[in-house]
Formats: sequence, C-alpha cells, structure tokens
Amino acid sequence: MPARYEVVAQTYGAGPDDYTVPATSELLALAEPIAGRRCLDLACGHGLIARELVRRGASSVVGVDLSESLLRRARGLESAAPHGIDFFVADATDPDLLPERQFDVVTCNFGLSDIDDVPGLFTNVARLLDVGGCFVFSILHPCFPGVDGVSPSWPSGGYHDERWWRADGEWSTLRQQVGANHRTLSTYFNALVASGLVVTRVLEPVSAEPLGYARSMIGDVPLYLVVRATGAAIT
Repeated sequence: MPARYEVVAQTYGAGPDDYTVPATSELLALAEPIAGRRCLDLACGHGLIARELVRRGASSVVGVDLSESLLRRARGLESAAPHGIDFFVADATDPDLLPERQFDVVTCNFGLSDIDDVPGLFTNVARLLDVGGCFVFSILHPCFPGVDGVSPSWPSGGYHDERWWRADGEWSTLRQQVGANHRTLSTYFNALVASGLVVTRVLEPVSAEPLGYARSMIGDVPLYLVVRATGAAIT
C-alpha cells in the first residue's frame, strides 16, 4: 500500500506540538501510567505522540509509520532535541512487524482511517502487547457526518457505505489529498473482539471549538471516539 501521506508530509502537523485536541489529550490520559513503560506508537507520523510519551517518562518509545517523508521529519525533530525514540518505516499491519518485541502501551492517534487493514492492525497489537499492557486509539467519530461543509466523515453512500473515499469541495484539503477509510462503529468493535483485545474504556469527547465542528443537524454530538483495550482476557 502506498504511503498516502507522502503528498502532504512537508506541511502536515506544521507548527509546535499541540496536545490540546480533546481526543489527543484523552488518548494520553487513557494510556497512563506511562512512566517506566515500553511504548509503541503506530501510524506515528511526524512523532507527535511519541515525543509526549517520552516526556511522560516512558522507558523506551518506538514509532512506526509507512511514510518515509513523515519519518524524515520525525527524525529531524529527534536530532534537534533528542528523546531516544526509535522510528521505523514499516506497515503497521505487517504480521512480521517488530518480531520478538513486547510493549506495555500501544497508541494510535487518528491513524485508523488511514490504514486499510484494521483487523491486521488489531491482530498485531494483540501480539505486541505484553501481559497487563493497553492499547489506546483515537478516531473521528464514525457515527456522525458533518454538515454545512464541516468535517464530514462519510462517503456519499451514507453511514453503511464502508470504503476508502476521497473528499470533495473545499472543507478538507487533507482528505482531498489523502482520502480516508470510513467504517461503522460495529466494524471497529467486532475487529477488536476478533483479535482477542478486550475493550475497557470508551470516550466520546466533544470539540473545544464551537465553530468548526458542528457535525450533525441533530444537535450536540461527539466529534471523536477514544478507546482503550487490553490483551485477551484470562479464562
């Protein structure tokens, strides 16, 4: 699969690291405790979450992304202010990803809509998590489309039209360029169950910005979905 973010790598996530997006701050909160733990950030991009995991005291951090250009930026930032992060260009769904490695915390911040094989990703996470470890991911909430040209998350066929799609119009330059995979909520949770992961917490944060994210005509609905899961239950 080509790294779709190559086309936006030089401008994506420009500016200083920002952890004020509600889904990102909730993801980091659900990943706690982080101090002293081995962490893996999947679809790490330019290293936003990986750097914060180090700042929160992780004993080691590995970042994985398919985009060589995004990881070139991540490594450049790492060189300028070393954190000891290991960045790897790799497919997060590759069954041979990071053989013989185990992690206490695995994160994926807004990466699942850019990954075609989510069951493969969840299977990898279940394999890579050590006993007692946790997996936390954040996505735009798949249940609610946008209105008035603001942050829509559905293809034209509606909520059950599951597929990769590319946005049109002027509301989202990013999704015009890189597209997104739309999946139903049940698809995500059934894939988690099939992988052996056990959901322990689900959050639906709203946006802190009242202008940009009125996502439905039905009123106040969440913009984000943040999920925490652990390894297979002991039976």
